[in-house]
Amino acid sequence: MKKFMYILLSLIATLAIGGTMFLAFAPQFGASAHGQSRERIEKSKNYRDGKFQNLSPTPMMDESPFLDKVKIFAKFIGGTEGATPSDELPMVSLKPGDFTSPPAEGVKVTWFGHSAVLLEVNGLRIFADPMLGKRASPVSFIGSKRFSDKLPIAIEDLPPLDVVLLSHDHYDHLDHGSILKLKAKTKHFFVPLGVAAHLVRWGVEASKITELDWWETAQYQGLFLASTPARHFSGRGLKDRDQTLWCSWVLKSGDQSIFFGGDSGYDTHFKQIGEKYGPFDLTMLECGQYNEAWRFIHMMPEQTAQAHLDLKGKTLMSTHWGAFSLALHHWKEPIERLSKASQQHNIQLVTPLIGQRWSLQAELPQTQWWKGVE
Repeated sequence: MKKFMYILLSLIATLAIGGTMFLAFAPQFGASAHGQSRERIEKSKNYRDGKFQNLSPTPMMDESPFLDKVKIFAKFIGGTEGATPSDELPMVSLKPGDFTSPPAEGVKVTWFGHSAVLLEVNGLRIFADPMLGKRASPVSFIGSKRFSDKLPIAIEDLPPLDVVLLSHDHYDHLDHGSILKLKAKTKHFFVPLGVAAHLVRWGVEASKITELDWWETAQYQGLFLASTPARHFSGRGLKDRDQTLWCSWVLKSGDQSIFFGGDSGYDTHFKQIGEKYGPFDLTMLECGQYNEAWRFIHMMPEQTAQAHLDLKGKTLMSTHWGAFSLALHHWKEPIERLSKASQQHNIQLVTPLIGQRWSLQAELPQTQWWKGVE
């Protein structure tokens, strides 16, 4: 018995030490801000009591009663019928020749599933939240797996990018492997305050990164960018909760105005952004991976519709669905509920296939392609 206990304790100690070393040194967890970035964080009015704060009080799931957390955990373990499609999702395959040069005028949009969107705006290529990995996880064998085995186009075959835009540092938005493959073909990265440290650790030159706090702005080759509030949180490890900022983005070029929402619960900030920077020709807003247990950090589909109205949007495209199962709802539920809400509010909703490259100035994609998929 003593020998068995010794072996068991040694195994536990080895696992604990190994886990600690992995968290401390594995590059996919990123790095902590330091130097000038750290100074800016500590001076930010959005950073208080040792962490970044939302505009409104935002209860988190880990603050819920213990029994409620146990129930949610049990549901995740048991799984939800239909949370992952049993059929292959329809997808438009792309090839390098499809991206000979970005259109000099207008807006073209290509959705890669979840929140990854490639924008071509007045001659510039902008990739927002390019999470193109197979799992939303720091490791390859645990975590939600992408519904589709392939992407519309391999990362290596993507055209050169002018801008990569990041909304926050969660694994389903900022992917270590994707950044490693994109950094050489990307001219500049725009990120929320504190996120630059992750990219620098992964080999992105600091001179190619611009960090912005909420309401700060930047210009890049005729493109106006504004980092605007979102209601969410951040963190990649066990001890870095809310040490980097999360945000949404306003993009303006010529007479084109676009809003990329990243992740956000519903709040008054949408109306504030709409009043300051609206109207928007296109809003891209999260609609998926929601639950009443975390309703303050992820919108319900009906709230997505309301956020679009608050922003004074013309055309709405939903993101944060169609690629991963990170919640307990059926995979089709987000788009079905949002479609109904959009009809009720007379909202122009676009529903492109993954990989479909469509123009904001031409006929809009509005087929209900999910209806024929199980």
